[in-house]
Amino acid sequence: MKMRALLKDDFVEVKVLMSHPMETGRRKNNFAQLIPAHFIQLLTATLSGKTVLEAQWGTGISKNPYLTFRLKGAKIGDVVEVTWHDNLGKSTVQSVIVTQAL
Repeated sequence: MKMRALLKDDFVEVKVLMSHPMETGRRKNNFAQLIPAHFIQLLTATLSGKTVLEAQWGTGISKNPYLTFRLKGAKIGDVVEVTWHDNLGKSTVQSVIVTQAL
């Protein structure tokens, strides 16, 4: 997962690029066998430990999802953390420190 959190005016813009196959369970491989479902179900973002975003995803999200969101009330040095959990029980956590946009 790659992340960036930049302070612009009075809000922080957070950009997240996740590496995940996001398989629906409906696609077939070269041998006409269904590829098992494998997708992110829950995504949570926190700002200095407080939950600011929670999203329940399904099979309608594309491979390697890209997410952008804005937060008010953050300042330089705050920590933004994003966690996702998928339908196979795997999860990833990534954090980034808020910096000033150029």
